[in-house]
Amino acid sequence: MRIDIITVLPEMLEGFVSTSILARAQRSGLVEIHLHNLRDYTNDKHRRVDDYPFGGFAGMVMQCQPIDNCISSLKAERDYDEVIFTSPDGEQFDQPLANTLSMAQNLIILCGHYKGIDYRIREHLITREISVGDYVLTGGELPAAIICDAVVRVVPGVLGDEQSALSDSFQDGLLAAPVYTRPADYKGWKVPEILLSGHDAKIKEWELNQSLERTRRLRPDLLK
Repeated sequence: MRIDIITVLPEMLEGFVSTSILARAQRSGLVEIHLHNLRDYTNDKHRRVDDYPFGGFAGMVMQCQPIDNCISSLKAERDYDEVIFTSPDGEQFDQPLANTLSMAQNLIILCGHYKGIDYRIREHLITREISVGDYVLTGGELPAAIICDAVVRVVPGVLGDEQSALSDSFQDGLLAAPVYTRPADYKGWKVPEILLSGHDAKIKEWELNQSLERTRRLRPDLLK
């Protein structure tokens, strides 16, 4: 899998994509993540990528030309499954969508900034708009990082224990059951006896019941 991220603030993402699971995935050759500074693709001698909006609206808008140049340059080298724009009015990002995107070969993620991007880019070049929540951020770098992390960790082979990803919250539409580790008794706080029993079938039943109970209590909307 290859992920190309287009941003005006590559330094904001450099550390993130070079540590932890994302770094391991790249070292193993399973994933490539490339950051592209949008200012490298502008024809403006001052490297500006934004301008005032028509109609007298407030704020600044990212221009068509540098975005088109960057995306066209990438598309000239390979085919892309999706060209994603991080936007608060996009479809809600969730685990099923992360699973779907993890099966792609090549993805482009465009990070918005300022008041947004010229709408013609959304009409003609973007294939998918994704939101990480009903709130507005300064830029699309944090959503891009979230999408990358959630997608890459479920790419087969990235995690040492693939069952770990499959047992995460939301993979089966439920919140995960509680987890515990040693010692079994800490300051009188005890691990549920069933987890120490070694009885796999009963442990699985306990896990499901706990998932259902926690989902019903904390996220009843998921059960609908």
